[in-house]
Amino acid sequence: MAKPVLTPDQLQHLEGRLLQERKRSLRALGLWERQARLDREEGNSELAGYRDHMADQGTEAQEREKAALFATKEGRYLYRVEEALHRLRTSPDTFGLCQATGAPIAFERLDALPHARYCIEHKRTLEEDGDA
Repeated sequence: MAKPVLTPDQLQHLEGRLLQERKRSLRALGLWERQARLDREEGNSELAGYRDHMADQGTEAQEREKAALFATKEGRYLYRVEEALHRLRTSPDTFGLCQATGAPIAFERLDALPHARYCIEHKRTLEEDGDA
């Protein structure tokens, strides 16, 4: 049997980091959902038809688009965190190995970005090629 990439203490630390990131992401998505609900309720009020100016309507539309983009981005981030938690729990012996090269991912990188799937060398190659 191959030697695990990370120690049990490191794995426990990374699981805690992933759980923190999941909690933060869920909280951020919850805030977005509450704001979207308030915006919908405000739009349904009797005064909704009395806008000050067309530019105000454009600004509100732009803000809604930005909020939706944020939620989409945060949702993708949450998916990556959940995926990493699954990898960590189902295959702790291989968690921390680059999924492309099989090389160990530095613990410092995993601590900073606990859902990282690639070692820094491969990630740089992806970014240079425009695939990141």
